[in-house]
Amino acid sequence: MSGAARYRRRAWLLTGVMAAGLTALALAAAVLGAYHVPAADVLASVRHKAGLGGAPLDRVAESVLWNVRFPRIVLALLVGAALGCAGALMQGVFGNPLAEPGVIGVSSGAAVGAVGCISLGLTFLGPWTVTACAFAAGLATVLLVYALSRSGGRSEVVTLILTGIAVNAFAGALIGLFVFLADSAAVNQIAFWQLGSLAQANWSKVLAVLPCALLGLAAAPFAARRLDLLALGERPARHLGVDVERLRLVLVLVIALLTAAAVAVSGIIAFVGLVVPHLLRMAAGPGHRFLITGSALGGALVLLGGDLAARTLAPPAELPLGVLTALLGSPLFFWLLRRTRRTQGGWA
Repeated sequence: MSGAARYRRRAWLLTGVMAAGLTALALAAAVLGAYHVPAADVLASVRHKAGLGGAPLDRVAESVLWNVRFPRIVLALLVGAALGCAGALMQGVFGNPLAEPGVIGVSSGAAVGAVGCISLGLTFLGPWTVTACAFAAGLATVLLVYALSRSGGRSEVVTLILTGIAVNAFAGALIGLFVFLADSAAVNQIAFWQLGSLAQANWSKVLAVLPCALLGLAAAPFAARRLDLLALGERPARHLGVDVERLRLVLVLVIALLTAAAVAVSGIIAFVGLVVPHLLRMAAGPGHRFLITGSALGGALVLLGGDLAARTLAPPAELPLGVLTALLGSPLFFWLLRRTRRTQGGWA
């Protein structure tokens, strides 16, 4: 069997395994919690709502499922898919398997928008104010990074990275300033938001992230072939008909759309967009046709599993999801870094 055929077989196998894992985790997330709902009752309630028979549950169980757990499950799937897909695109655009969406400032920019809104007590959009400010600030930060990195009508990867590092540092200073100016109640809210969590999930937040996530997830696969060509190098890609600068601009905007939407409703959740695409690349090869969709599926799986662990490992308390992903992701990132350096002839 050729290498390409072997990778295609692995890609189909991984897709099936991740889809099965998502189904099982979604059912487990609906069942487990402070109020236990048996799996049979969960399925019966879903069938009843879909008009396929089944019977309604008691009022408490119905409320727990449809007002608390199902919105949280759907939000975890959307946020995880958005972060995973954005990570795969980011690594393809930058030509570096250790790149992640935060490099271009979208996460820190969204954090500035949310923290500034909380600190200043802004309420001009009611309960949507923090989400809207985070989303707008994340997009604006990416556009600023891209504009500052352009020179002579072009943007270089190294310049984008360095500009992103500088903007991230400035955003961190702004966050510190807003925290200093905030009162104690606002500081508690800021800390909760910065740690990353889906505890405040509801159908309104699902609807807030849904259009942006679906738009970004639908657009991303169309860039797969051009990203494969870009992996050969910018000059060969140009010779093969790829408009590298246009591709980079479009994908940076898609990355910003996906990441800003995710961060705006969940806070900062680290390492999903970094680790998931890298692991899938190791297992199924560098082809972006699978890597983009697989990373979305894998990101959803990781975040749903992480959220389930966050709310069930230490009851009645709930662990911050962003802290949990960072605790697990940072050692894995270090291992990936060492492995990458070894394969490139670096230190062992």
